[in-house]
Formats: sequence, structure tokens, C-alpha cells
Amino acid sequence: MQNLTVLSTNGTSHRSLSVIIKVCVVIPFFCVFLVCIAVMLHIFASHRQFLDTSRYILFATMLVNDTLQLMTSVLLFLFVMSQVNFALVYCVPLLFLSYATFQNTPLILATMSLERYIAIIYPLRRPASWRSDRIWIIILSLWFISCILPVIDFSIGKRDPSVNILSTPVICKTIVVNPSPIQTLFKTAVSLLFFAVVAVIILFTYVRILLETRKLRQDRVSVSKAMHTVLLHGFQLLLCMLAFGNPITESLIVLHANWPPEDIAFFNFFCFILIPRFLSPLIYGFRDKSLRGSIGKTFLCCSKKVKPWS
Repeated sequence: MQNLTVLSTNGTSHRSLSVIIKVCVVIPFFCVFLVCIAVMLHIFASHRQFLDTSRYILFATMLVNDTLQLMTSVLLFLFVMSQVNFALVYCVPLLFLSYATFQNTPLILATMSLERYIAIIYPLRRPASWRSDRIWIIILSLWFISCILPVIDFSIGKRDPSVNILSTPVICKTIVVNPSPIQTLFKTAVSLLFFAVVAVIILFTYVRILLETRKLRQDRVSVSKAMHTVLLHGFQLLLCMLAFGNPITESLIVLHANWPPEDIAFFNFFCFILIPRFLSPLIYGFRDKSLRGSIGKTFLCCSKKVKPWS
């Protein structure tokens, strides 16, 4: 009996140590991301030329979307790792925001690619909805579409009748909110459809811009930059699609390694959700020459304000 108590205590302490290590890995990583995003959003807010350009407005929208997505993902991950239970009335908004922002990312990437396509193909007669003072209409439409999907997702299927929405504490996971296999199939099918459509749009815009370079005799530099930007959107889409690698990696790890389920969940979260969402906006932001210069000036000014100890 004493040996069983010792083993139980050791198992609990080992699990607690594992949770602490994972939290210490995720939180600093997430804080660095927030600092970088805050700097870029501050630059957008303080420089008028960025707010007058549709491309930068869409990029700022992607920054806000990815920040919300990472915040909800990190919160949900920490709640699951710490085995924190609370009522569904508090859980559903987190899952809703996480799902909506996840679906919104490919829509924003497709819109950014189309914006580059329109800027190159129709430089002098750009449609009114794509101008900087009207681009908010398209942005609101993207948010509306991405928010409709979670509503449909949470509406289909049957819920556990023993779970009270207001009082029953549960682990905040999608499978707990709606364990129906129809819901899982619907969510996967919609996500794959979204990413497939966006991939076609990005490929279409790249090919059209490539063909346009053969016609233009002037301003080839702008066209070349637009091509590289569209390619970058394709790379960002691939980073987002890494989230679909979770089932594959889970199967491989279970077959070839004896990892606990919580370690597998952490590996998938860190490699296929946290890192891609971290890299995607930063790569795009630091690649842009104007934005990169403003970021450098911002950090330079901050370093000058910090006076050394005398």
C-alpha cells in the first residue's frame, strides 16, 4: 500500500513538472510574438501612409486575427494541460473565436493575393471596394463568413443531455461541446474546402501576374514584388495547413514512440499551431521594406530612450 502511494505521488509530481516545463516554453514564446505584433500595430497606427494602403490594412487585419487565434489557442491549451474545468457558457466563446479566426486566416490570405492581382492588372481603374477607404467592407465580409461557420458547426449534432450549459464543469475541448462525428466531419470538410479554394486563388493570381510581366515594358520591379508577395501568401497558407498534420503525427508517434497523450498534444500544438502562426505574420512583416525600416527605427528610438547606468 505504501509503495502504491509513493508511485502515485511520483506520477503526480512528474506530471506537474511536465506541465510547468510546457507552460514555461509556451508563455515566453507567445510573449515575444505579442511584442512583435504590438510594435507592428503601433507602426500602422502612427504612420498615415500605411492606413492609406489597402495591402497594409489587410496585413494589419491578419495581425489582429492571428493574435486572437493564438491567444485563444494558448488559453485553451493551458486550460487542458492544467485540467481546468468550467461551464460551457464560458468555454463556447473561446472555442467560437478560435474556430472563427482559424477559418478567417485563409480568407485574408486569398484577399491579400487578389488585392495584389487587382493592383497590377487594374492600376488606374481599381474597383471602389478595393480602395483603402472601402476595404473595410471586404474585411467585414470575411469576418461574417468566418463567424457563420462556427455557428453552423456548433448547431449540428447532439449534445450530452447530462451536461448543463450553465453549471456543469467540463474540460474546454470541441469534442466535449459537441461529440457528434457529424460535427467533426463537417469541420474537417469545410476547412479543407477553404484551404483548397484559397490555394486555387493564390495560384490563379500568381499565374496572371506572371503572364502580365510579359506584356509590361515598364514597372517590372513592382510586378516582380507582387509575384514574390503572392508566393509568400502561398507559403503562409502552407504554414496554416500544418494544423491538419495532427492526426498523422499522432499516429506516427503512437506507432514509434511511447509518449503520454499530453506530450503528443503539446508536440502537435507547438509545432503545428504555435510556430506556424508565429512565423507567418512575422515573415511577411519583416520582408516588407517600408515596414522593416519603420520597425528598425522604432527599436532604435526605444534603445536611445533607455539611458545607461552612470
